[in-house]
Amino acid sequence: KHTRAPALSRSRLANERTLLAYIRTSLAMIGLGALLAKWVDHPSALVGGVALAIGGVAVLAVGLLRFVQEDRRYRRLTHSRD
Repeated sequence: KHTRAPALSRSRLANERTLLAYIRTSLAMIGLGALLAKWVDHPSALVGGVALAIGGVAVLAVGLLRFVQEDRRYRRLTHSRD
């Protein structure tokens, strides 16, 4: 009756792991951007650092959006089985 349950559980866990990867990537980008902007004494380093930080925030936003969309889809599939 519930043959899709293990597959859906694995998919939901994979979605969480993907969110963690987005978070790690965004934190690395934000950290590198801050480091570049603060410690490299060149005008283009400030621009590059800010761009990296903004990119990191964008990566986080995309990751969160993707996670929420997929999580809602998995919840609908789970409830449609009942």
